Amino acid sequence: MKIIDLSIPIEDGLPSDPPQQIPHIQYLNHKDTAQIMTTYFHGGITVDDLPEGNGWAIENLQLTTHSGTHLDAPYHYYPTMNDGEPAWPIDKVPLEWCIGNGVKMDFSQKPDGYKISADDVERYFKEHDYELKEGDIVLLHTGADKVWGTKEYLTAGAGMSAEATLWLIDRGVHVVGTDGWSWDVPLPLEAEEFKKSKDPSIIWEAHRVGRQKAYCHMEKLTNLDKLPLTGYTISCLPVNIKGASAGWCRAVALFD
Repeated sequence: MKIIDLSIPIEDGLPSDPPQQIPHIQYLNHKDTAQIMTTYFHGGITVDDLPEGNGWAIENLQLTTHSGTHLDAPYHYYPTMNDGEPAWPIDKVPLEWCIGNGVKMDFSQKPDGYKISADDVERYFKEHDYELKEGDIVLLHTGADKVWGTKEYLTAGAGMSAEATLWLIDRGVHVVGTDGWSWDVPLPLEAEEFKKSKDPSIIWEAHRVGRQKAYCHMEKLTNLDKLPLTGYTISCLPVNIKGASAGWCRAVALFD
């Protein structure tokens, strides 16, 4: 079996998130923790009793559930889903949704901030002679991951419109994903659009589709350029966090 890793690692201090969401990692090596380890034995041992004075390695993390590659739950988008039902947090998302046939949409030639329409998506699948099936997991390749690790990542890549998102859901797609920071058009560019139009319907429009029809999406994927149109299984099982709006996931493409 061949596996392509579609997940980025969580790293300390990268400016690829807004300042208040940047992850921070404290690394404690074997020497750092040796004294701490002795306390678990209630004074029965000393550091000298440990092999070469080594304890264990451990890390302390400060991050959000949306740090690194993650799966967003409907609760992230709005308190309700499916026109009024309580929105699922990540621990209520059906795990069956998170393993399925992978399908790539390649819009990497579109400029940063391009809003992908339903016509764009329909035309793409007609040109590639592919008809979506129930449970397909659709991945949007924008090329944004090329600038991962820099502040430019926050405005990189095309994004999905509400109508394009609904087009996918109406064809049986429950989970989608992108290599960009957001499934929507990058937020700073969406803000610029709103300043011009003053149209509140464009604010986070693709995310808000979950108010009408429940769906999940992954953000901050990578290596989508290595995938063909289809012919592989996507696994994106989220970490089970009680009541959370998202869960980190190790998204992979499995080729049999």
